[in-house]
Amino acid sequence: MLIPPPAERPLQPLPLELVKLTKRFGAFVANDQISLKVPPGTFHALLGENGAGKSTLVKCIMGYHQADEGDLVIDGHSREIRSPYDAYQFGIGMVYQHFTLVPAMTVAENLVLSRPNTPGIIRWKEEREHLREFMKTAPFQVDLDTPAGQLAAGQKQKVEILKQLYLNSRFLILDEPTSVLTPAEADEVLGLIRDKVKAGHLSVLLITHKFREVFAFCDEITVLRRGKFAGAGKVADLRADDMAAMMMGGQREARVVRKLPRERGPAALELKGLCANQDNGLPAVNQVNLTIHEGEVVGIAGVSGNGQRELVEVLAGQRPATGGTVQVHGQAYSATRAEAFQHKVFLLPEEPLRNACVPGMTVAENIAFRSFDRPPIGRAGCFVSRPAIRKFAQELITRFSVKTRSTETPIGDLSGGNVQRAVLARELGPGTAQVLITANPCFGLDFAAVESIHSQITEARNRGVAVLLVSEDLDELLALADRLLVISHGELVYETTPAQAEINTIGHHMAGH
Repeated sequence: MLIPPPAERPLQPLPLELVKLTKRFGAFVANDQISLKVPPGTFHALLGENGAGKSTLVKCIMGYHQADEGDLVIDGHSREIRSPYDAYQFGIGMVYQHFTLVPAMTVAENLVLSRPNTPGIIRWKEEREHLREFMKTAPFQVDLDTPAGQLAAGQKQKVEILKQLYLNSRFLILDEPTSVLTPAEADEVLGLIRDKVKAGHLSVLLITHKFREVFAFCDEITVLRRGKFAGAGKVADLRADDMAAMMMGGQREARVVRKLPRERGPAALELKGLCANQDNGLPAVNQVNLTIHEGEVVGIAGVSGNGQRELVEVLAGQRPATGGTVQVHGQAYSATRAEAFQHKVFLLPEEPLRNACVPGMTVAENIAFRSFDRPPIGRAGCFVSRPAIRKFAQELITRFSVKTRSTETPIGDLSGGNVQRAVLARELGPGTAQVLITANPCFGLDFAAVESIHSQITEARNRGVAVLLVSEDLDELLALADRLLVISHGELVYETTPAQAEINTIGHHMAGH
C-alpha cells in the first residue's frame, strides 16, 4: 500500500520556545542558559559569530544533542527530542549548512528517501506522479534524474530546501540556506518560504550572517555571543549597527587592508585551451584561456553549475583535464604534491571540511598536512615529531585567530568559519605561497570571519601572490579582484575591472545572455 507523502498532510505553523537551555561538552559550555521564543507563523533570525553556539542550539532542537539543562516547549507542551525522527514527528525540519544528500542517488531518490515512512518496496510510478505535482509548485526546477553527486553546490542547496518543502515541515530551521545562491535565487527561495509563513503554514528559524536577508524577510531576531544570549528584538525596531553590536559585544572598527598599487608582474598561472568534463562525461570547461600575474587577484563570477567547480578541481589535481595545458611560471603543471611544493601553489577550496580536511583528525594534524614530511615536523623521511606538530599548529592558530578548545580537538568539531581559518592558516601561514587558488572562501561565514579572510587574501596579493578567486558572491569579487571575468556554460564570456564594472551587464553575462 502506498503511503501518502507528507506533502498531503494538513499543516499549521508550530510555536517553539527554549527556556534556559544549556549544553556542555565536558568542561566546555557551548550553550549557556539560552532562552528563545518563535511564535507560530513568524520568521525568526538567529544571529551570532561563528562559534557563538548557533549550530549546537539547533542540533539540540533537532535531537542530535540532548540539552543538559533547560526546557524545549513545542506547541505549549514540554517535549523531549532524542533524535531527528522525533523532531520529524513533531513537524520540525532543517536545511543544514553542509549537504546531506546521497551523492550516488538521483534527486528523485533523495526526495523520496528523505521520508521516514518510505515503504520497503517503492512504487516509482506513483512516487513520480507525486513528485511531478510537487515540482509544479516548487520555486525552482532541478532535474529529478540527475545524481546528486553531479550537482554543483548551488543546485545541491536547492535540493536540500526542496526536501524540506516536500516533507512540509511545520517548523523549519534554515542554516545559511542561501550561501551558494545568487541574490535573485536567494530572494526567490526566501520569498517563497516567507509566503508560506505569512499564509499561516509555517514557522521559520533562520541562521544567517546576511543582514539584508534579516531586514527583507524576518520578523524578530535572537543574538548569541560566545554561547550566551546577547540580545533580541523586532527587526522593525533595529538597525544593522544594533545587531552588529550585539554580536560583537560593542562597537569596533573594521580592519582595513587596502590593495597596494602594483606594476603587473610576470605571468604566474596560465591556462591555455583548458577543457574538462563533468562526472557524467559531458563538457563542463570549454577552451578556457586565462593568465594571472604576480600580485594580481583575478575573480571569476558565475551562477553555480557553469563549470567553476570543475575548473578548480582541475587546478587542484582532483579532476583530469580533457584538453589544453596548465603552466605555472612557464612550466607544465599537473597539480601533483611535488609540483605544488616546487611552485608554491596553495589551495583554499569550497567546502573545506570535505575537500581540504579529515574531520576526525585533530586541528594540529590537519594544519600539518602540507609539512608533515619535512623538517622540523618530519625527520629522517619517515618519523613525525608530535611536539613539533603541536607547536607549529599553535603558532598558526594564534596568528589566524582559530577558535578551538585545543590543538588536539577534531577539526570536524569546529564551526564553519574556524575550519576555514584553519585551512587558510595552513595554506598561507608559512608565507611562501606564490599562487593561491580559492573557491567561495567565505561560504556561510559571519562578517568577522569574512573580514579576516578577505584581509589575508589581500595581504597575499600585496606580497606578490597570484590569486585566482572563484566566487558566487559578486560583492566579494568587486571588493577583492583586480580583474573580473564571467564564466557561463564553461566558457569565459566577459571581462572587466571593478572600477568599470556594471552590475546589470555582469548579470546578463552570468545568465548566459
